[in-house]
Amino acid sequence: MSIIQSIREKYAAIGIAVIAISLIAFILMDALSSRSNVFGDQGSDVGSINGKSIDRNEFDFKVKSLEENYRGRGMDINDQMRQQLLESIWNNEIDQILLNGEYEKLGLVFTNLDKEEGIFGENAPNEFKESFKDPKTGSYDPEAARQQLKKILKTGKDPKAKAEIENYIKDAVIAPGLRNKYINLLKGSVYYPKWLYEKEQADQLSLAAINYVNIPYTSISDSTIKISDDDISTYIKKNKEQFKQEKLASVSYVVFDGSATAVDSLNTKEELLKKKSEFTTTTDIKTYLNINSSEGSFDDSYVLKSKINSPAGDSLFGLAEGGVFGPYLDGNSYTLAKYINKRTLPDSVKCRHILIATTNAQTGAGLPDSAAKKKADSVAAAIASGANFAQLASQVSDDPGSKDKGGEYDFSLENFSNLARPFAEFIFYQQKNSKSVVKTDFGYHYIEVLDQKNASEAYKFAYLKKRILPGQETTDKAGADATKFAAAVTDKKSFEKYCKDQKLTPRTAEFKTTDYTIMGLGTARQLIRWAFENKEGSVSNIENIGDYVIIALITEKNDEGLMSVKAARPLVEQTLINSKKSQQIIAKAGAVKTLNDAALKFKLNVEKADSIVFGSQFVNNLGAEPKVVGASFYAEYKKSVSTPISGNSGVFYIQTVSTGMMPSSGENYEAKRGQMEQNIKSGITYKAVESLKKTADIKDNRIQFY
Repeated sequence: MSIIQSIREKYAAIGIAVIAISLIAFILMDALSSRSNVFGDQGSDVGSINGKSIDRNEFDFKVKSLEENYRGRGMDINDQMRQQLLESIWNNEIDQILLNGEYEKLGLVFTNLDKEEGIFGENAPNEFKESFKDPKTGSYDPEAARQQLKKILKTGKDPKAKAEIENYIKDAVIAPGLRNKYINLLKGSVYYPKWLYEKEQADQLSLAAINYVNIPYTSISDSTIKISDDDISTYIKKNKEQFKQEKLASVSYVVFDGSATAVDSLNTKEELLKKKSEFTTTTDIKTYLNINSSEGSFDDSYVLKSKINSPAGDSLFGLAEGGVFGPYLDGNSYTLAKYINKRTLPDSVKCRHILIATTNAQTGAGLPDSAAKKKADSVAAAIASGANFAQLASQVSDDPGSKDKGGEYDFSLENFSNLARPFAEFIFYQQKNSKSVVKTDFGYHYIEVLDQKNASEAYKFAYLKKRILPGQETTDKAGADATKFAAAVTDKKSFEKYCKDQKLTPRTAEFKTTDYTIMGLGTARQLIRWAFENKEGSVSNIENIGDYVIIALITEKNDEGLMSVKAARPLVEQTLINSKKSQQIIAKAGAVKTLNDAALKFKLNVEKADSIVFGSQFVNNLGAEPKVVGASFYAEYKKSVSTPISGNSGVFYIQTVSTGMMPSSGENYEAKRGQMEQNIKSGITYKAVESLKKTADIKDNRIQFY
């Protein structure tokens, strides 16, 4: 990675995913020696997959290592992110165990040659590439990696480091290597046959027209049909796959709002007003904002006027230099804005540079400062005398990211704060065609500004921002109300009575063991764990969630397996009602020899539907009626009226008027085959693992620990 690019990306956001722990972290981390002290003897397993247990100590270690890795990248590990990491690691454990079973069945192995290529080849893990770079070229140095690994793995002087390296290779090289072999086998088995293509073509081109009578279910009142618990239980047993459920808990909870009030908002505004004078006169902006705990730090860079989106609008641009506007409301905060300066800046710059790196304290690479400066000056002199810039960059620049591109880079003004400050100021503040030697923390750069575009006004502001927080009186009231409620409530009966007497409206929530948020509340993992650890009818202690104070009642708990009759009733009751209505309609219709017979018995008209496509579930003016669609193409129904068809909206009697084919689009089979095969292959990785999960025996005990 180039030096300039590394500066650009220094503060870039990192996506949430299970990633390999860096090689350096593994070598230096003393976690293995302290694991027993950190985690202790944790007892039960986190879960099991097809009888293979997932050890909690091992799982905790992976969680802790991954958290440290993210913190090392400047990321904050809050409750929500931690739960996402837990979920990612858990899913990775499931995938790996299930896939290992498939590898064994197929006899897939990762040979020493595979390992050699995986560690030292072009597709080596990024951690190896970052840790072992050629100091001159900045590219991966496999020989350096080979020597270091040989030293660690064969000398036996550091068994902990050896174990860490071996585990890393297993996770970062062998596991993905075997996975790729497995997926490639599956991809190689994909074939889209001609007979399937012809069938799908026929399905999409086949047309039918019918006459029909529809006796709608709405002709019978729902109130006349009774569905017993036994009816629902029987339906569940016949359709088990539809009613599988995870372990669930439902709660009813009362919220005592401790969020900021209008009074708290006014107090925050008054607090900022008192600071307006000293904020105006202070000269050390950065220190002042830190001392006063302002939200966000001082960004000592310019922003194009068109990019400044502030509720204060043009009031900010009308300030004199050093002037302060506000306090004004910005979201859930009050803000004082101080006008620092403005200047005309381009929104983008094209430049080129040659870097002469100074000595790096960690790697020892680079020149002493005086030697680097002298060399940079000689580069400037050579170019001034007509030397080819691109050729010099290729020969002497220590920035591998640009040396082979003539030293060129393109930057937008948004990149300013992520670049080395002297470098950024030169390319944006100086005029086009400016050139000079500039020093940064990386060394001496000979820089030339090639082009600047779209110059316009850019402003620098400092913002003293205070979030509107609930005051003591607000939080005290919410706590007092919750305490009073808790003292009066011990079970479901008293919970419901108190709510009724005090005219409180409880909210409801249902969640799984792996959930960590409740809609409207935010992160509520402690309350969710409590719900699964206690019995139905239990009332919680007072829970503080953000600005809210909560007391909850467990209203229902469902074990993993089939839904209860109570839970399934809302889902299946109408289906069963329609089924019983269908039986009554068919019984009343009796023998139907013609469509007119059916129409007369129910005082309905014979209707017509055409353009029915075999490959579709829909019928014009009827909606989704797949049974009617299928019956429309049955040859016998051209000769006589169909048997009764229990559809989605009613009972149908149909007679086919005609069938035929639409003109073919003339699509080429070979072209279609290639497209379909590629579509199947692109989703095969996910589908393969998901299909294994469906038949796996997965036991998830995480709720006991996290």
